[in-house]
Amino acid sequence: MKSTVEHLNPTRVKLTVEVGFDELKPHFDKAYKTLAGQVKVPGFRPGKVPAKILEARLGRGSILTEVVNDAVPAKYGEAVGKEELSVLGQPDIEISKIEDGEVLEFTAEVDVRPEITLPELSGISVTVDDLEVTESDIDEQVEALRDRFATTVTVDRPAADGDQVTVNLRASIGGEPLADATADGLTYRVGSGELIDGIDEAVTGLSAGDSASFTSTLVAGEHAGEDADIEVSVTAVAERTLPEIDDDFAQLASEFDTVAALRDDLREKITRVKNLQRAGDARDKILSHLLEVTEIPVPEGARKAEIEGRQHEAVHSFGHDEDALAAHLESIGQTREELDAEIESSADEAVRTQLLLDALADATAATVTQQEFSERVMYNAQRFGMRPDEYFQQLQQAGQLGGLFAEVRRGKALMSAVQQATITSLSGETLDFATLFGIEAVDEPADDEGTAAGDAAADAASTDAVPTESGPAAH
Repeated sequence: MKSTVEHLNPTRVKLTVEVGFDELKPHFDKAYKTLAGQVKVPGFRPGKVPAKILEARLGRGSILTEVVNDAVPAKYGEAVGKEELSVLGQPDIEISKIEDGEVLEFTAEVDVRPEITLPELSGISVTVDDLEVTESDIDEQVEALRDRFATTVTVDRPAADGDQVTVNLRASIGGEPLADATADGLTYRVGSGELIDGIDEAVTGLSAGDSASFTSTLVAGEHAGEDADIEVSVTAVAERTLPEIDDDFAQLASEFDTVAALRDDLREKITRVKNLQRAGDARDKILSHLLEVTEIPVPEGARKAEIEGRQHEAVHSFGHDEDALAAHLESIGQTREELDAEIESSADEAVRTQLLLDALADATAATVTQQEFSERVMYNAQRFGMRPDEYFQQLQQAGQLGGLFAEVRRGKALMSAVQQATITSLSGETLDFATLFGIEAVDEPADDEGTAAGDAAADAASTDAVPTESGPAAH
């Protein structure tokens, strides 16, 4: 087999492959065996028809077609490996020559990953906010604990802000009830704004047994983005009482005996969270800097596929109903043209990010262990509310395990860049990588520390794997 490569542009090549007929013997044997099992010839058992009789019955052209259809994908793959091409997407293949008994020639145009020259990572410097944990930060967490351990007592009075109400909801559009927007026995805290716009105003002042109607825009389901008439019926009103902040409360809400010990623990946790927020800020700034200073040609095929995927997701979230999507866009004051422009821009940046991080992964020789891959599967499964084995099976069925593997590898590559960069606070303090990401010192920081912070990096490094109709889609 002979192959040559012509670079059409920085992201696309034309591969010409020439295969002698002597190399096609396994494909001829396979074609004869396949066709022999499909053709019935008197006097011969199925699958036992001789090649010459098959050719006489079907014609040499049918045999060659079967051979070409089987051989071309295989020889294309061999040529890609031989020429060491990093191909992206499916090739456009054209048979350019068939000389029976002599040679088969075909061409394949395909997008390839461009050559990317990376900047010196140790020369990157970014600045993040100073770390400040205030008493009000701790007070906020204490109040959240009080809210969690609040007690309720049913009362015979109209509902007020802060009360817990039990309600039944009915929604309709044009007088037609919506089955997917009906619920009974919902528990809701008045004033939380966590259910549907307009419900706080509707239930305030209602007692058990009272009802009210209001109009709101549906945010999910088949009619997402449409205005619906909502009827809410209150079946119970309960007053919430928050516990006093004392040592008894500390023992109830935590493993600590005193409020002081509880507040000290909250301070440490808030410090870790704020450090991780600063770490995420540093990571994002380093990624943005790399994208800004690095020339990254975008393959048109990859860009088009990313745009189509994002456009599909936009419509999919509205039950594939273009009218529902249009109604939603109108409700937020956005045109379809503006949405498409936004999708195209984000798709372009997503492809550039993936190409950059793939190049960075190659440059840093980033590898992914089985444990790291398994941890990412469990992490994503938890995010999507799925069992790890169910999530893995969906990835497998959709042929997207490789995409998730690449996502983890990109995350590790980005963490390698973060480790080599200089991160300082606004006050001028140089920040330690391990402290910032909340990981312990290790003997091999370039590998183990990247693993410890891998989940956070992978979030920024990928376009995310999100469940679709056919399974999780890793772009």
